[in-house]
Amino acid sequence: MTSIQPRRDSGAATAGADLGAMERDIERILLSEEQIRVRIDEVARSVTREYAGRDFTVVSVLKGSCIFASDLIRRIPIPLELAFVAASSYGDGTQSGELHLNFLPSDNEIAGRNLLLVDDILDTGKTMNALKKELLRQGAHEVRTCVFLDKPSRRDVEFDADFRCFEIEDLFVVGYGLDFAGRYRNLPFVGALRREAFERANRS
Repeated sequence: MTSIQPRRDSGAATAGADLGAMERDIERILLSEEQIRVRIDEVARSVTREYAGRDFTVVSVLKGSCIFASDLIRRIPIPLELAFVAASSYGDGTQSGELHLNFLPSDNEIAGRNLLLVDDILDTGKTMNALKKELLRQGAHEVRTCVFLDKPSRRDVEFDADFRCFEIEDLFVVGYGLDFAGRYRNLPFVGALRREAFERANRS
């Protein structure tokens, strides 16, 4: 029996080619889709146990944590609220720079609340440390932290996340919300970027 193959229009073909081009920029895959799914399930269970019977708000650090935070909260079967905060330090490079807190949740989303601050990666610790201090200063009852990736070898300040999915070596990684120069966030896995991708970006 001859199977009927779905027709791919030109838009779908272009999108597939673009994804293939991004994947060719990856030197190696560090975390597969399946590894990510399994580990987020485990972390979600830990978060659920921690906050069972308590009101809490997940505060997602934009832009990098949006995919992780979205997948995480859909696995937490207890009531929660969702808020966002923006902090920037990377720009278009690979080294962290001066930290800017672009916006914070509104006062009524912070004051007296139990907050779970969620970010894509913990490396120097400066961003999470600054955000936690600011949220507490603005009246949060408690601020705990959850990160998708942890690079303890990069730490500049003493800081450990309360929940983490993976510890990784000191590589510049992209995918699953993490970017380089605004690209690669939509890759479904986490991979190390090829040197050629850095050089091509620097030439453009």
